Amino acid sequence: MAATLRLEFLASRLAQQDFAATLLGVPASKLKAAYECPDCGSGPDIAHGRPGYVLDGGPAPLALSASRSSGWVLFAAVAYPGPGLRVGVDLENAAGTEFVGFDDVALTARERRHLAALEPGRRAQERARLWARKEAWLKMTGEGLRVAPDSLEVLERPGLWDLELPASADGRDLPAGLLAALAATSR
Repeated sequence: MAATLRLEFLASRLAQQDFAATLLGVPASKLKAAYECPDCGSGPDIAHGRPGYVLDGGPAPLALSASRSSGWVLFAAVAYPGPGLRVGVDLENAAGTEFVGFDDVALTARERRHLAALEPGRRAQERARLWARKEAWLKMTGEGLRVAPDSLEVLERPGLWDLELPASADGRDLPAGLLAALAATSR
């Protein structure tokens, strides 16, 4: 299991580099990973946080976000973004949010009431949808889980969208219960 997760992680990083290179119209070999973490800083020695790249000695002109779930990866990016443009994307499987206590630490009081008002059969999907929206927003702002998720209201928030995923990609069916969200802003 651990070896599989490592291979999936590595494959997602290579796919991300290829995706970025395609958007920028450069060979992937010209991009050097340079992640940005509010706590650790940014650059080629940082392997976590907001993804980015160095191209020809400077930051690559790319606003990029990535998310992995259930063996799939989702990217969102804008090449040559305007000043302050940021994106965040998240991919979630409903099964990952189905455990006792999740709602209390992840959802606001209003979101918990919203969830309780739904038919029980719709709650798992809605819970995962709300979580994907929170993760996308927090990736976009760069705050990540340094912000308590139960303090972030995402039922109605400008700059935040649910994404409709295809039923299949690359000839494989996507797992049931997979949901995605996108956040974008230009501050």
